[in-house]
Amino acid sequence: MNDEPRKEAEALHSALLTKAGFAHAFFTRRGGVSVPPWDTLNLAASTGDDPAAVRENLARVARHLGVPAEKVYFLSQVHGVDARVLTGDEARDEVLTERGDITLSATSGVACGIRTADCIPVLLADRNSGAVAAVHSGWRGTVAGAAAAGLLALRRLADPGARYIAAIGPHIEACCFEVGEDVAEQLAACSSLGAAAVLPREGAPPHVDLRRVVRAQLEAAGLDPEAIDDVPGCTVCDAARFFSFRRDGQRSGRLFSAIVARA
Repeated sequence: MNDEPRKEAEALHSALLTKAGFAHAFFTRRGGVSVPPWDTLNLAASTGDDPAAVRENLARVARHLGVPAEKVYFLSQVHGVDARVLTGDEARDEVLTERGDITLSATSGVACGIRTADCIPVLLADRNSGAVAAVHSGWRGTVAGAAAAGLLALRRLADPGARYIAAIGPHIEACCFEVGEDVAEQLAACSSLGAAAVLPREGAPPHVDLRRVVRAQLEAAGLDPEAIDDVPGCTVCDAARFFSFRRDGQRSGRLFSAIVARA
């Protein structure tokens, strides 16, 4: 564990979610205690990091969000669309063993989170009820419609007359998301963008704009374009701020994104 003086966890925020009164964060890799190659705000011990360092990192994340560490929840992610509704009474470590890619809650003070290392973090909220959801949308999850599935799950939880908003966080952007033709075809087919999501390159594999795909999926699910905020950042390009599986491989750390349900 790094013995440097205590620092605050560094995070990016959505102006839209902040204005609506939701505590939330797209955390960077900075402000934790893990040593290289997980330096410093890594939220996954499964990659080989010291579990004690990960626990301290979680405590720093919780302080930033303004909630107890035991109220910060996330799942064992499997690139799917299964959702877990949380009340705050669950044991956090037991929830971590459950498989799924969407956490959501209508209980004030519960932090719904997901971990990423290139995949897309999407935070959703209902302005009226204060219910929230966090969605992990990798390319397979994007093909499966994870963001729209998260919005549907939130609709089942929130009050009638809900007013939904969303923020799409840093991930592997189009500049670095080079894929094979088969993946490009699947991603082109999973939103109204179609082939416009794919950026062909002369004599080279295509690149795909996942941000535009997820935004199009949310719009198709009923969100107004003005109700969707973009928090930019390419996890591959910006090694100083972000972990990246594509750049660093199996020993990459994991970024954390979360949103707290409010009254």
